[in-house]
Amino acid sequence: MIQIDATGRIGTLTVSNPPLNILDLDLLERLEAAVAKLGEHSDLQVLVVRGDGERAFSAGVAVEDHVADRIEPTLTAFHRALLGLWNLPMVTLAAIRGHCLGGGLELAAVCDLIVTSDRSKFGVPEIQLGCYPPVAAALYPRRIGWDRTLDLMLTGRTLDAAEAERWGLVTRVVADDDFDATVDELVATLASRSTPVTRLSKRAARFGETLPFDQALPAAEALYLSELVKTHDMHEGIASFLEKRRPVWQHR
Repeated sequence: MIQIDATGRIGTLTVSNPPLNILDLDLLERLEAAVAKLGEHSDLQVLVVRGDGERAFSAGVAVEDHVADRIEPTLTAFHRALLGLWNLPMVTLAAIRGHCLGGGLELAAVCDLIVTSDRSKFGVPEIQLGCYPPVAAALYPRRIGWDRTLDLMLTGRTLDAAEAERWGLVTRVVADDDFDATVDELVATLASRSTPVTRLSKRAARFGETLPFDQALPAAEALYLSELVKTHDMHEGIASFLEKRRPVWQHR
């Protein structure tokens, strides 16, 4: 089951297939549909992606769906869902507790930010089944480097949370007892900003991720001048600073 909850400008997408939240074909098709629907929410500012329970964010795509008549529709649904999540305009935050393996780690990695409990484990064990993870192959080299990507993919070894943070796989590691409070605090901080400005900031940073600097800078500048300066909230932010008061965002 894929559950979507929204309160104001904050949404939560929960992958629920306990105990390990395995991503089978039916669930992946539901995930694809849910992500497409989320793209229609123009008012959402932050989306938290989490797994049901504390044992696993997700232990990956169902091995049973890696057979001849199911593998292509499984990969198609999974990759469409992840590309959709990657392209969502709101800030996406993966909240990880427990095992985050294979397709589960790929799901988390397409989110903008990753916060994890210090007891979580990470890896892409597909090599042990005689296959490789396509999303990891396409995404991880730019995130953690070529050599570390191959280390993960070719050994199938598992990283603890501290090593995953050192490698750049996750954004923040927090004590398990503080996990929920830390996620809530970060979400509240993000939601305290202007919605159009956070969305435009994400678009600008994507230029820096995908383009050389001499192309990314003019692209970010053009976005600034063509869209950011036309928002009410940019002018409110500048005025509030000059007037020594807190800004009142209109989210437009």
